[in-house]
Amino acid sequence: MTDRKPPSRWTLLSLTPAVVMAVVAVTDILAGPSVGFLPLVSLGPAFAGLVGGWRRTALYGLAALVLCVALGLYDGLFDERRGYTALASVAGVTGVGVAAAVTRSRREAELASVRSIAEVAQRVLLRPVPRVAGPLRAVVSYTSAVAEARIGGDLYEVVSSPHGVRVIVGDVQGKGLAAVETAALVLGAFREAAYDEATLTGLGERLERSAARELEGEKFVTAVLAEIGDEHEVVFINYGHPAPMIVRRDGTVDFLQPPAYAPPLGLAGEGSEGPPPYRLSFAPGEQLLLYTDGVTEARDAEGRFYPLGERAHLLQEPDARRALAALREDLARHAAGPPHDDAAMLLLRYHGDEDVKQSPPRE
Repeated sequence: MTDRKPPSRWTLLSLTPAVVMAVVAVTDILAGPSVGFLPLVSLGPAFAGLVGGWRRTALYGLAALVLCVALGLYDGLFDERRGYTALASVAGVTGVGVAAAVTRSRREAELASVRSIAEVAQRVLLRPVPRVAGPLRAVVSYTSAVAEARIGGDLYEVVSSPHGVRVIVGDVQGKGLAAVETAALVLGAFREAAYDEATLTGLGERLERSAARELEGEKFVTAVLAEIGDEHEVVFINYGHPAPMIVRRDGTVDFLQPPAYAPPLGLAGEGSEGPPPYRLSFAPGEQLLLYTDGVTEARDAEGRFYPLGERAHLLQEPDARRALAALREDLARHAAGPPHDDAAMLLLRYHGDEDVKQSPPRE
């Protein structure tokens, strides 16, 4: 026997006006005209205006007027002023309910338009990373701290350049539209310079010049740049960002701390020279996770930070997308309540030199 699905919350809300008017009618008939329940028929169109469109509200209002007339005649209320007062009450509430429903419908249409624009902005700013870049498989996870938002102050990108696969993960100081604007600036500079600059140092200097030229006041961006070539190694420059995590073939975990951090983008003094890149082995079968501080600084109900290193075993799932989804779900379970900061994670899996060198279309 097929199990019946329970009624949805929306279905129950949509039935509320009819149920309310039925209860009022039955109560009025049982209690008699002396109690004065008749004006409460106006609750039907009032509730309809909260959960339905203006046409639905008007129909319930018409039904309420018919019910009010019927009950008024039954109770003999039109011999005095009470019946006409009840009719005026129902008509007034119906008019207000229709106006409220029209206003809500317009706001919902505006919100749908804004969300559509936000989705376009997301595709422009935070494009899906290529599934394959050189010998790497890439997958990304992004959680915005702003309710209903798709983008925020964290940024990421993967570019297959003539000089190797180049990657950036960063975190803009601050939140809101100003942070999104800064993220767009840095990503635009990175996407252009990643193809042009012959060295990772040159790429970093190009980003620093762009940030210093455009950022005002004390705004800055922490970021980590990575380059993976044909030498089974990864080259990093870290601009005050959390250290990437590498998962070796045997399951051991290393956090790739730099010998020295460069200042965040936008804070380096003019003419200052940042630290040189540092190199570490990165071979087929290994995984590299770059992330923002919204991951490691997520706290549970007791104030404990998320133990990323202890959760690295979740990345052993053969499918990279499911592996990162499992890590994201575990992070959400750990956090106490909604996220307080944006959280981005970019997982790179080294699948070997035999993989295609050209990236397929982005998803």
